[in-house]
Amino acid sequence: MEHNVEIRRLLDIMPASGRMMTKIVSKPAQTKVIDSDFPLPFTKYRPIYINFDLWIKLTKPQRDLTLLHQVSWLISIKWLQPNINQGIVILGLLGGIFETTQLDIVGIAVSGGLTALAAARIWQNNKSQNSLLNADLDAVKIAQRRGYSEAEAAENLLTAITTIAQIEGRSGLEFSELLRIQNLQAIANLHNQ
Repeated sequence: MEHNVEIRRLLDIMPASGRMMTKIVSKPAQTKVIDSDFPLPFTKYRPIYINFDLWIKLTKPQRDLTLLHQVSWLISIKWLQPNINQGIVILGLLGGIFETTQLDIVGIAVSGGLTALAAARIWQNNKSQNSLLNADLDAVKIAQRRGYSEAEAAENLLTAITTIAQIEGRSGLEFSELLRIQNLQAIANLHNQ
């Protein structure tokens, strides 16, 4: 498989937001088929690392859906979207600055704790199993715009999860993968009846 040809093909199936935010990088030394680091705030690109020697062992639809899942997960992580947690972080930081100018140690501790608590909630929301399940749903929706049926897309992503575990030599699936499979089975079976 020519890596550059496959990368161009993968870029074609990505949504426009995925092309702008992510970057596909060949990483032949990694043991995982596909991997991404958890994106930190203010990073320009969110790299997707692919071991193309392992990647070729997946079928084309499995590769498509696996990439769409990874892209959907990466673009769903938003550090700066207006909600209560971001508001608390900002208020905590402003309160901490104010309390520092007043030299109020209790105020600094309270505002620092509030900031840390809100930041931890943002981190947990972005790393939750819900974010993976939502990425699966988004990947299936994007795949439908690329010519797959909903059931076909769900089934290909479901088989990709188990195939990747086999390719990587893992003896079993992780808990989050089992949840994803159960959710994808529900999507595939709903439309096969």
